[in-house]
Amino acid sequence: MLEGASSDLSAAARPKDAAQRHDTGAPARPSEPRPEIWFHRRINLFSAVKDLWQFRELTITLAERDLRIRYKQAVLGIAWALIAPVILMIAFTLLFNRFAKINTGGAPYALFSYLGLLPWTFFATSVLQGGSALVTNTELLNKLYCPREVFPIAAILDAGVDAMIATCVLAVLFPITGFAPKTTTYYLPLLLVVLLAFTLAATIAVAAVTVYARDLRLALPLAIQIGLFATPVVYGASSISTSKAFLIIYSAINPLVPVIDGLRDTLLIGVPPNWISLGVGAASSLIYLLGAFLLFKRLEVGMADIA
Repeated sequence: MLEGASSDLSAAARPKDAAQRHDTGAPARPSEPRPEIWFHRRINLFSAVKDLWQFRELTITLAERDLRIRYKQAVLGIAWALIAPVILMIAFTLLFNRFAKINTGGAPYALFSYLGLLPWTFFATSVLQGGSALVTNTELLNKLYCPREVFPIAAILDAGVDAMIATCVLAVLFPITGFAPKTTTYYLPLLLVVLLAFTLAATIAVAAVTVYARDLRLALPLAIQIGLFATPVVYGASSISTSKAFLIIYSAINPLVPVIDGLRDTLLIGVPPNWISLGVGAASSLIYLLGAFLLFKRLEVGMADIA
């Protein structure tokens, strides 16, 4: 649609350009689209997703390249994927378990906090790395034809690899604490789908806006730090309020809430996740994802020129 509008505008401007060439003898300047039609782009979601799937191999290649670059010169290599959440777990256990009375449902606080840190670390790493993926890949962005979403999605894949490595710590934590995971762990795939949808929505939205507003790249680490304490990572959602209405609103605004509480419920307590909270979180994640994808496709046209 945008190309058609540009062609019409160019055709309409030809007489004027010709007159300018006749009067001044200078070469005509190419006409530009009117400001009112900028970013007015018709988006076909099915075609956009199909195009993205066709470039899946490129996405995997970018993710593999970034992983190699990140850990190539590091002495500890991929062990850093374990170190960060483990250190935070130890710090939270020493501080919050001693000075704050947090209801863990009878589970050891080390497991309680680590199950909150796993999804949060995946989310935070995805947003931080994927949010700047377009800006840091400017050369590829200008030379390579592909859906621009492949760059932030590659960062999410990298964060997923780190999360899977960090999950191995649970195999040590459960025996050390003398606590066994419950049989209700089969609910985990539902929780992971909500986590992935919300993470993808936040990452591609931040990546698109960062191209046009570079200050966001500097403000993002601060926002992530604030989000750590605004999300029930070191505490449960019930520690703030036991009101059902509050939990629903909390889950709608931040879908990580039902995901983290659901992980603790299914692995540590042995009960199904709160279906109302999880349903609200899943619905809001879907809305966030749809809105973020539409925003990304609207802003995609000028990314190569501005980045």
